[in-house]
Amino acid sequence: MSATMIKEFRLPDLGEGLTESEILSWKVAVGDTVTLNQVIAEVETAKAVVELPSPFAGTVAALHEQAGSVVEVGKPIVSFEVDDAGASPSGVAGSDAGISGEAASTGSQAEVAGKREPNLVGYGAVVEKSGRPARRQRAFDGGAAEREPVREPVPGVEPVSAVGQPAPLAVPSETTAEREPTAEQERPRSTPPVRKFARDLGIDLELVKGTGPAGLITRSDVQNFAAGPQVQILGRVGAPAAAPAVGISAERETRTPIKGVRKFTAAAMVQSAFTAPHVTEFLTVDVTPTMELLTRLKASREFAGYKLTPLTIAAKAVLIALRRNPSLNSRWDEGAQEIVQFNYVNLGIAAATPRGLTVPNIKDADKMTLLELSTALSELTDTARSGKTSPADLTGGTISITNIGVFGIDAGTPILNPGEAAIVALGSVRKAPWVHNDELAVRQVMSLSLSFDHRLVDGEQGSKFLADLGAILSDPATVMTMI
Repeated sequence: MSATMIKEFRLPDLGEGLTESEILSWKVAVGDTVTLNQVIAEVETAKAVVELPSPFAGTVAALHEQAGSVVEVGKPIVSFEVDDAGASPSGVAGSDAGISGEAASTGSQAEVAGKREPNLVGYGAVVEKSGRPARRQRAFDGGAAEREPVREPVPGVEPVSAVGQPAPLAVPSETTAEREPTAEQERPRSTPPVRKFARDLGIDLELVKGTGPAGLITRSDVQNFAAGPQVQILGRVGAPAAAPAVGISAERETRTPIKGVRKFTAAAMVQSAFTAPHVTEFLTVDVTPTMELLTRLKASREFAGYKLTPLTIAAKAVLIALRRNPSLNSRWDEGAQEIVQFNYVNLGIAAATPRGLTVPNIKDADKMTLLELSTALSELTDTARSGKTSPADLTGGTISITNIGVFGIDAGTPILNPGEAAIVALGSVRKAPWVHNDELAVRQVMSLSLSFDHRLVDGEQGSKFLADLGAILSDPATVMTMI
């Protein structure tokens, strides 16, 4: 009889730096026999719903997390009982490769917990034994000094001044020597990226309450603080949100946990709104010629069976206008202090899904024909609405389109997708009185809204792009003069 061993599978990083995922459902149960690459769970990251394949062939020994649980990357979620000889399939390694069942049960897997090993869907995070990031000691006055505890409020003392302004937090009584400030005390505990993020938003970290291990200030803490400045005015800095008043029926309000796609979208919008100086311009154009072109294309043999919409033509027009105005297809690299101009276009399309707003993108859309673009748009929207968009399709966009016209809206001020220089909002196509050939006539008109990052795009460049886009949609034949 062959020997068996227990293999733990830790939640991998399913995207670019994602820190947690929610287990929506398990596709297996304890005692089930699974094969390599068999789907064992469906998980939702901050960006998409992903099917999780098994990295081993064997028997499910334990499920460490229940459906509905939010699990940090690197935490064990399932254990398998596998044959010793087939524990490490070719090209696949589990989180605890080489550990026997006896060793796993006694916790000896700590020896390999620090390894970041590949699996079928990403990389497991390095798990610290202490459960918190390791920090380098800094030397002060010629020796290593331990960082003193984070200041805590004195029980019963409300740190708000008589005039309603936040007062300094009180600290427990201590000797004069203990109160001597050190370089480490002067700066709240946070990581360099978080300090830079707070600096970009103009936020003093002294005012932010950390929710991480030992009071560590995280990026979400800064984002929450930036999104709720009223906290500084109405009450104590860092105070939790008020609970529902006593006596109010739960039927009068509904509370929904902020997680998954909604949480990611909220953070991205706050980041974009507070880091990129937005400018929005508007243009209303007569798109009657475009609608007539659309009718002819739908009747043609080449496009028979394909889905053609105003979005299809508008997307192609955006790609053509970008050739003449490449500054809108770029990003701001703060770290390198450079403007990065893309020589390709990954066209993002905002999609409303049951789980929230997502912006999947079409890779190398600028190289596609109108027929190929039509197919790509149909596949992208169908996949997004089903919640099956992959993390790869949600990253790497260079410019985006949001089609608010499908909701009967004419114009808006769209917020930039983080890392992009521009976004175009397409309004609804409406019949309206319009001066055509010096005569008043009923025409089909559309409003275009363009938001752009003023660090990257000057008013002249943004205006020229919008004018080119409007010219194409009002007279598709003008494309001949642009390419």
